[in-house]
Amino acid sequence: MNKFPRARKDHLIAKHVAQELLIYDQDRDKAYCLNPSAARIWAHCDGKTPISEISRAVTRELTVPVDERAVWLAIAQFGKDRLLEEKLTVPTQMRQGMNRRELARALGLAAVVAIPVVTSIVAPTPAQAASCKQSGVACMSDAECCIGLICNNGFCTG
Repeated sequence: MNKFPRARKDHLIAKHVAQELLIYDQDRDKAYCLNPSAARIWAHCDGKTPISEISRAVTRELTVPVDERAVWLAIAQFGKDRLLEEKLTVPTQMRQGMNRRELARALGLAAVVAIPVVTSIVAPTPAQAASCKQSGVACMSDAECCIGLICNNGFCTG
């Protein structure tokens, strides 16, 4: 087992939006939003970089202290969300204070910005996300037709 986290790349689409990173998992039809610190941590998960170095690198990039516990918090969440090639076991000594509230209390208000946050949502399947049907296109229900149209005799009409 590799001791260093490796971000999963297959079947993921990652896009930067403002300072956050949106990741869409094509295998699970789930989307994840990583705040700036979680995004930077995930970017350093190359399978070669130890947690301590990830902590130092993200500290330099964000110009706020990023404690190793914060990195482990993100790594644990990435593992749970299947954003890593393989799940890593959090060392026992790092489990203390391993939730955002305890970490914020331990690190202080100034370092709250460095606490990684990964938010997940269930995204629609490609079929569910397909655009609506225009007037004159075959349909089976009103839900398939664009706003203002109804499914009438098997065709979207206004």
